[in-house]
Amino acid sequence: MPRKFFRKYLPSHETIRHNRYLARFGTLLHHPNLWHLNRHSVAGGVAIGLFAGLVPGPLQMLTAAILAVPLRVNLPVALATTLYTNPLTIGPLYVIAYWIGTLFVPGDGAPFSHPPGFDWSNLGAWLRASFEWMLSLGKPLAVGLVVLAVGLAVAGYVIVQLAWRVHVVLAWRRRKARRAGSDSG
Repeated sequence: MPRKFFRKYLPSHETIRHNRYLARFGTLLHHPNLWHLNRHSVAGGVAIGLFAGLVPGPLQMLTAAILAVPLRVNLPVALATTLYTNPLTIGPLYVIAYWIGTLFVPGDGAPFSHPPGFDWSNLGAWLRASFEWMLSLGKPLAVGLVVLAVGLAVAGYVIVQLAWRVHVVLAWRRRKARRAGSDSG
């Protein structure tokens, strides 16, 4: 993948080691795979980010970090990938998760209620109402969230692995063609 593009936005190892906030974690955040851009680390970061993005409430990034560090996958990629869930996308994703959950666990037959409207001015009340809404959906939503999160994680991992491989193969072919062109000239 285009490492140069990502390296512009990622901090250097020295910056991480000397950051006063990250220094509290000692050597926990010093593992190279947490910051390196290689196929397996980035694919794992995407998978963890997609999985953690469906964690209810504002705990997605914390969940992604807690999973990324011991699994030693790219931490910034895992954190950034969780951003696919936001106030605009969470409703449709939960509807899909509920539908998937009803395939595994029969619903109680109650009509599907709409999620509460997002309100910046009263965030605490919105979070409480959202939590109550999720609880009212019960087992189908819980099972659907797990199935959807695992499915997105697997799909993300495979897509990144394949895309990275295609990018590398195409780069090899371009390099080979350039060499063949310069050898004949």
